Amino acid sequence: MNQALVDSMRTYLQAGLAMDVDQLDQLYDPEFENVRVDESGQTITLTKAQFMARFRALREQGQSVGESIDDITFPATTDFGDHAAIIMRRVENDVPALYTFIWRMDEGQPTTILREITFDKDISYLLKMVRSAKDA
Repeated sequence: MNQALVDSMRTYLQAGLAMDVDQLDQLYDPEFENVRVDESGQTITLTKAQFMARFRALREQGQSVGESIDDITFPATTDFGDHAAIIMRRVENDVPALYTFIWRMDEGQPTTILREITFDKDISYLLKMVRSAKDA
């Protein structure tokens, strides 16, 4: 288990809870993409700009992305060259969700999040939201 990666994930998750968009902006790589897949096979890829716009909108509305990270576990990490992956598991509304984060590494230390791959129950709401934003 790569403890530096686990620690960096906890820093990232705390920034999300605090809606610290400046820190999130620094943690997301300029080439960041969030790839989401749901149980029916629907997929969507969000860019850093789209992801950050969502965080900013939530913050402006006084909302947050969660109340706690106590339910989160990290079952595995793996390092490969200048990158590393960490698997994150959490339970939201009694439904387990799995995430894979790919980090850029520099001399064994995580620097920025390059990819977040999310397996969700249903992303229909997200597809509708992105389509509405494109139509606006």
